[in-house]
This record gives sequence, structure tokens and C-alpha cells, in this order.
Amino acid sequence: MHSLTFYLSLLVLLPSLGLALPHDLPRRELSSRSNAPKRSFQLPIQRRRSPQPSMRKRGTYSGNTGLGDFLDLFYTVPITIGNTSTAVNIDTGSSDLWVTSDACATKICLSTNMRPYPAAQIQPAGGSVDLLYGDSLTGTHASGPVAQDVGTIAGISMPQQAFAAISDTNSTSVMNGANGIFGLGFPSSSQVQNTVVNAKFNNPSTTDSFVMSTASDGPLLSRLAMSGELDQPMFSIMLQRDTIDVSGNNGDLTIGSLPDGIDNSSLTWVPVRLYNSKDGGLTPPTFAPNEIYPLRWEIDIDAVYLDGQKLPESTLTGKGLSKTDKGTVSALIDTGNSLIRGPSDVVDNILSTVSSAYSADENADPTFPCATPHDLSFQIGGKMFGVDPRDFVSQNQTGDATTCIANNIVETDPPSFGALFQWSLGDPFFKSNLVAFYYGNLTNPSVDPPRIGFMSMVPSNADDLLRQEVNNAQAAGGNFESTSQAAPTGTASTTIVATATSVSVPTVVPSGAPAPAASVPSGQNSAQASSAPHVTVRTALASLLCSAAFWIVFAVL
Repeated sequence: MHSLTFYLSLLVLLPSLGLALPHDLPRRELSSRSNAPKRSFQLPIQRRRSPQPSMRKRGTYSGNTGLGDFLDLFYTVPITIGNTSTAVNIDTGSSDLWVTSDACATKICLSTNMRPYPAAQIQPAGGSVDLLYGDSLTGTHASGPVAQDVGTIAGISMPQQAFAAISDTNSTSVMNGANGIFGLGFPSSSQVQNTVVNAKFNNPSTTDSFVMSTASDGPLLSRLAMSGELDQPMFSIMLQRDTIDVSGNNGDLTIGSLPDGIDNSSLTWVPVRLYNSKDGGLTPPTFAPNEIYPLRWEIDIDAVYLDGQKLPESTLTGKGLSKTDKGTVSALIDTGNSLIRGPSDVVDNILSTVSSAYSADENADPTFPCATPHDLSFQIGGKMFGVDPRDFVSQNQTGDATTCIANNIVETDPPSFGALFQWSLGDPFFKSNLVAFYYGNLTNPSVDPPRIGFMSMVPSNADDLLRQEVNNAQAAGGNFESTSQAAPTGTASTTIVATATSVSVPTVVPSGAPAPAASVPSGQNSAQASSAPHVTVRTALASLLCSAAFWIVFAVL
């Protein structure tokens, strides 16, 4: 158990720990931010058209490694960059990979016990970045040069992986067993890729070079998705519970497929929200002028419920929104956010409902009886996906398991240009639901659109389990159980180097012919859930000398 001093210090840090969402990312063009055989991998979370397409057989390689967790606030994955093995936060709310270098001398950098990347080994990729995270209430930054080195996760490597070697940051992710952030988002939000492309192509005036360079210069998982090495261009995440009741799912990050034992028909798949350039999204390239690209892992939600009652929608209006965006309620699905964040008026409604103290005084803490379970649920694709009552509640004071606090749900900024979501569903949601992320075709999303699949993991007796844990805590001196574990580090025993030059090209399906079969995602049961995407052919350009033929192919398509 932890001391009262520990928890007080944790409360001081909590506002900056909550959200790892990059802001100031909208880009109509590529404005510079620089200063000058198929496989799947399961990582158990242990807490702390080309004229001649080539087809590959699916391989059987798998790689396993553990992840760390710090009190359900940070979830980390071991990663190797070059010869440096370290651990970084997994973050579906951002797109860039960064680690601190030994050139960083800020108090935060000096507080980590993880091995920094040697500044003397930096292979410059051109320019530097200043990455901004959080919202107007919780903002942090990380800045440094963009470099390239071999990036390895779960035994699979990508050569010349672009990343930021951070030399200045106040990000609290660089604490408690982490040394940076592993962004799992879309290329459209990647400032690192933008910086590399601007350096390579002398600040191009169109997005053509940016889109076509994702396979070689994009985020690590985006490159893997385009490489043809994965069974499916996807990953899935379940998070384990390490506070209140150390139990629940065996947390894991699975790359290239669904986790073992999970049937695809059990998931509800919904489309990722796409961003027009007028809403802050990527301007389409000249070779695909009608494409609309995803900006982040964001989906529309039907409604929000508390204890079975539908909550009124927010009356707050965002700034700079187009007419088509007003009235749409969407949510960012974000592992980098340790909380549930929503519109201030809806959050106030929730807290006033569960807490008589907060209802009487909005400046009071939203306390309520620990043994009173509450069900906060989000209707997605016509189905309900709730937050387990054990993930809604938090211990308010050490030694008191009678009065708890609802501090896992807080307010956030209203929708704005480039950030249209009203909700951000963070780690409490991931502890209660399996979430699968399908990239689809990153060059031509209309051919194979991105999806997110959801599967509730909340047991039918969750209310009883909460009451049992309250009884256990009261019998243990008023303290709920909690734990933290560091992510194991070390060089992967097997390394597979995937190609870094492949691109996604649409598969042409004759009229009336069935689409290629796919095991993921499919099996839709909900009428409101989107149809399953099909598998597209990934091909590679032999060299830059073939570029003229490539453009002809796209012109014909």
C-alpha cells in the first residue's frame, strides 16, 4: 500500500497525466514544422495496383513481450531503437514515436530510470519537432531533432524508422518506467513524418509526397500495416486493472490480428471518422483528389447513458465547425488518456447525479459511497459499451473505503477545427472493453476504410464484484489494493526486417464480382455498424525509376 504522501503527490501530477492527445495538428497542406510472409504479434500486458502484383504467403511468426503499468495511469511497451532498449507509453491518441536522448537535462528527463537514446548516435532525418500534448487544461510539450534508426517491437523491425530524439520536455510520460511515447495513430497527424517529407522534398506544395512516403517515413505501425508482413493491417488493445480490484482482463497489445480466442463476430465494427480539409484534415493528393483521410482514431457515438438513463446531449457549441459537423457527437478512442473526458455540461450532470456533495457545491469533490456502483455507458453502433463500476470509482483518502470519489471522468475542451470530438474515452474504457483498430488502405481509404471494433468485457456481476472489493478494503484497514509493474526491456530474440518501400494500391474488383475475403473485420450483427472492409493487395515500387509507370496506373484508376 502507498502512503498518504504518495497519493497527495499523485494528485498534484494527475492533471498532466490525464491526456496524451497532440493538439495544433490540423494541416491543409504540408506546412513545415521543422526548424530548418504475413505475421501477427501478441504482446501480453503484464502491468507495470501494380501491373504485376506479388502475393506473399502468410507466415507463422509470433512475438511476445510484456508491458508495464503505473497505477492504471500509464501503460508502457518495451521497444528497441537502434541499440537502445527502453519503454514508451502506448498512445492511440497521437501518431509519433519519441524517446528522450541523453541531451535532455530537464527535471522530468533526469527523473526517469530508463536508458536514454545516445545523442552521439543520432542519424539526422532533417529538422526537428515541437510536439504538443493535452488540451487547454493539461498541456505538455516534447521537442528535439528528428532522427532515423532501426525500430523494433515484439521481434519485428523496420529499418530507417523516423522518431524524435527529445532534448527538452515537461511530459510526465517520462516517469514511472517510461521514456517517451509510442503513437499508434494515423500518418495524417504525424509531425515527425511531416518533418521528414519536408526535408526530403523541399517543403512540397501538395500532399502527394507525404501520402506516398508513409510506407518509408510514416509511423511505425502504419509502416507495418503497409508492409504486407502482417496478417491484417490492424492491432487490438485490452488493458488490465491494477487499482481497486487487481483483476479483469489479461491486458495485451496484439499486432496484426485479433487476440487468440477472440471471435471476430463478437466485435461491433464502426467506421473511423474522416476529416475533410475544411475541418482540419489532410488535403487530398493530386492523384486521388476525392479521397478523405482519417486524422485520428475517432468514431461517432449514438448516446451516453448513466445507470440506464440516457443523458441529454451537450448544448455547448464548438468553434470553426462546418454545418455538417454540428450536431454530430464523436469520441476519440485514446489509450494515452488515463481518464474519461467529455463536455463540461454533461460531465457536471454526471457528477451531480452520483454525488450529493458536488450537486450542492460544484467546487466540492464529487464523493459518493464506495459500495454504490454506477454504470457509465456509451452506445456505439447500436450497442452498449460500458465502463465497469470498478473503473468508475477511485479511492478518495487512504484508510477510507467507505467514501470514494468520481475523479475518472473530467471535462475537456469543446469541439474545434481539427478536433471535432466531444468525448475522449481513455484507459477506464479500455479496461472494460477490447478495442481493435483496423488501418485499412492508408493511401486510398475509400477502397478499404479504417474501422474500430468493440467488445465489452464487463462481467454481468460487476456490481457485486465492486461491493466485494469494498468489503475486502474495509477489512484491510480501509485501503483498496493497487500495484505497479515495470515493462521488461531487452533485445528481441528474433528480428524480422520488413520492407520499407511498399505502398498501398487499390485492388480493382470487376463489377458484380465478390470482394476478396477477409477474416477481419467481418461478421457484423448491428445494422448501425459499418460493413466489413476487404483485404487489399500491397505492392512495392522496385525503384524511383518506376515512378512514371506508377503515376500512369493511378491516372487510369
